[in-house]
Amino acid sequence: MEWSRDQRAQLLAILCGVRIQEARRIALAAQGMGRDRDTAATPRNIARVISQLGQFQIDTVNVLARAHLMPLYTRLGAYDFGLLDAVAGGLPNVTAETTSVASRRSRTSSRLLFEYWGHAAALMDVELYPALRFRMTDAYSMTWGRIRALADESPSLIEDIFEAVLERGPVTARELDLGEEKVRNNWGWNWSVAKTALEWLFWCGRVSVARRNSQFERVYDLPQSVIPSPMFTAPALNSHDAHIALVRRAAQALGVASARCLGDYFRTDSAPTKAAIAELEARGELTPVEVDGWKAPTWLWSGESSAKKVRGAALVSPFDSLIFERQRLRNLFEVDYSISLYTPVDKRVHGYYVYLFLLDEAFAARVDLKADRKASALLVQSAWWEEGCEMSRERVVVQLARELRRCADWLGLDDIRVSDKGTLAAELAAVV
Repeated sequence: MEWSRDQRAQLLAILCGVRIQEARRIALAAQGMGRDRDTAATPRNIARVISQLGQFQIDTVNVLARAHLMPLYTRLGAYDFGLLDAVAGGLPNVTAETTSVASRRSRTSSRLLFEYWGHAAALMDVELYPALRFRMTDAYSMTWGRIRALADESPSLIEDIFEAVLERGPVTARELDLGEEKVRNNWGWNWSVAKTALEWLFWCGRVSVARRNSQFERVYDLPQSVIPSPMFTAPALNSHDAHIALVRRAAQALGVASARCLGDYFRTDSAPTKAAIAELEARGELTPVEVDGWKAPTWLWSGESSAKKVRGAALVSPFDSLIFERQRLRNLFEVDYSISLYTPVDKRVHGYYVYLFLLDEAFAARVDLKADRKASALLVQSAWWEEGCEMSRERVVVQLARELRRCADWLGLDDIRVSDKGTLAAELAAVV
């Protein structure tokens, strides 16, 4: 649905240097926040969230729940993991021994997500596949280190690995390892030669990720066996048109944003991002606005959005697209937030894996959460009142306790245990 001229004029009058609150509402609505989270999620509303956000970032850390699982929970509440599996990975037990390439291809028709590089490694909306192929074409300029060295020095080995995927896929890197001793001097990147070759092929788009296995390893296959046929056969967009498509999707997902925010969403370079913004503005899809307190030029997405009040409570993970760009988070919500995963323990302020707690239109608290699966307990390792929050502490604590119970139930955890660390810990422990 499109806004009428009167509605847009009224909204622009609100935005132009008057109320930051309206910008918050537009941003939250664009991200799908404020929906009913008490009814069971359906394939239809999962598809709607995918269409709105365009991507779910992936991260290997599994302290509470993996990053790509959280955006749907944040927006829809407790949902069946199988619904996400169905649109992101197909059937988990399909192997080359039991199915042909043709039959594997036939299983892709219901896939709504594929893995590639968006904001970072992410499950991407399959509709974006033609717009991301310019990255595959220009993969060499975007790769680094060992991947680039292997592409330069061992092209025949890469072709051997590709032939192995062609013959044996779906397949993991471990299944193709050549038995060499792995390099152990680089934490997190101790890749075998086969893994390095597969990642180069993945960057190039010559192989895709069919799914992640139970060890969270990528399972590689041919792209025609992963990407739904209409998207796989669609013409690749050139760089200019691809940037227009990606900036458009970023604008839809953000509602109101600066050029920095629009470029950050899918990590597009500054110059082509600005060129795409100019073209979208000329087409009337983006409108320049002045939002109170924002110094950088800002644009309003002209399509579907809302300035209605947003209600509800939700935990927001460190990798959620609502808070991708930390400066935008400060501008919109006056919240300073950084990921502490790689911060030395003695320098962490709020904890290791900290979730923001959104209550209505403001971030009211933050909590460091961990799932102790052996003890079947949700551990609240610290709980903090968000400075500047104007809500009553009693309401925040009650709503946060309720949300923690919802999260624990979703993850199949029986207990909630609150430590004594944090400015909100004692009050939360009393309510829980």
